[in-house]
Amino acid sequence: MLSPESAAVVRATLPAVGGALDEITTRFYQTMFSEHPELLDGMFNRGNQASGEQRKALAGSIAAFAQALLADPDARPDALLSRIAHKHAALGVTEDQYTVVHKYLFRAIGDVLGDAVTPEVAAAWDEVYWLMAGALIAQEARLYLEAQVDPRHPWRQWTVVERREETPDAVSFLLRPADDAPLPPARAGQYVSVRVRMPDGVHQTRQYSLSNAPRDKLRRITVKRVASVADAPEGEVSNQLHRTVRPGDELTLSAPFGDVTLDDADTPLLLVSAGIGCTPMVGMLEHLAATDSDRPVHVLHADCSPVDHVLRADTLRLLGELPDARAQFWYEQDATDEPGARTGLMDLSDLDLPENTDVHLCGSVPFMRAVRSQLLRAGVPARHIRYEVFGPDLWLAHTEG
Repeated sequence: MLSPESAAVVRATLPAVGGALDEITTRFYQTMFSEHPELLDGMFNRGNQASGEQRKALAGSIAAFAQALLADPDARPDALLSRIAHKHAALGVTEDQYTVVHKYLFRAIGDVLGDAVTPEVAAAWDEVYWLMAGALIAQEARLYLEAQVDPRHPWRQWTVVERREETPDAVSFLLRPADDAPLPPARAGQYVSVRVRMPDGVHQTRQYSLSNAPRDKLRRITVKRVASVADAPEGEVSNQLHRTVRPGDELTLSAPFGDVTLDDADTPLLLVSAGIGCTPMVGMLEHLAATDSDRPVHVLHADCSPVDHVLRADTLRLLGELPDARAQFWYEQDATDEPGARTGLMDLSDLDLPENTDVHLCGSVPFMRAVRSQLLRAGVPARHIRYEVFGPDLWLAHTEG
């Protein structure tokens, strides 16, 4: 898909462009938001901008896409972009916005690299950009069609029917649609975007996994309050939801999206999570129980303490409803309060997995990297390990195997 002439130029300039991507993306966002501040109202998350996570994720995705094109110039690496396409669909990204991004991204490239950006270099990287944009546009169009969503009007009102305090820092909201229109399809493991009006009038969005089985008309999300740590501000959306949302209130949600979902196979299943990463796993467990699955399931979870373990009672209940399910928990503190739990960080050195086990990971990126390395050493093929990242995917350009 990448022309031989452009491939040669991209290969020669990738070290320079890759080395400057952090500066390029910083300038890109600064300029774009200064001229289009409306993009910070409901489209881009201010917390991810302040932390630099969005900038790093964009840089990583561009570098990874360019490297994949160079490795196989005759194929467009669409699979690499699936996660990004789902995130975009959950925000209502439209085709015309890629033209806006192109304008400011290439202005930033020219500003940072100066005379090194010859017409030949600009044309080669322009080809890379539109191959990437074209792949995303096509995937997002298909996702909108499947979800029966108009990307110009992606939001829907849901009524909170129950608020349940799970832990001191986590709360679940049980939701039903505020209208009688048909619900978009959902799969266990998917997430929704929640769009919240902040006190200053600006809308902010955040993705939350469905923490129950996506059936009937009731959907549940479980929200952990993100506290301020060091220079990082508190999570705007999570704290606003904790402080203000009560039964009877309405929330604005997208249709469910996400490509790390439970399939209908009968192979053994390993669900590995840490902290609030347990939420999609509980949704998967509830789906398995609701469909009377006899699939072998092994649940592994790590947390600070039993008190901090979100949806622990639900997890244990669902494990009891499945004919071939077991679990192991690790707690850094108070592990003796939970029968059978282990003290410390998750250690898979004695894990005995059946062949063809499918693995789902969810937690912080450092946690998932550590667990994935242990699984690879244990002989689990990389293709059998899938992971879900909350927020921008900072792992995209660094995943091994």
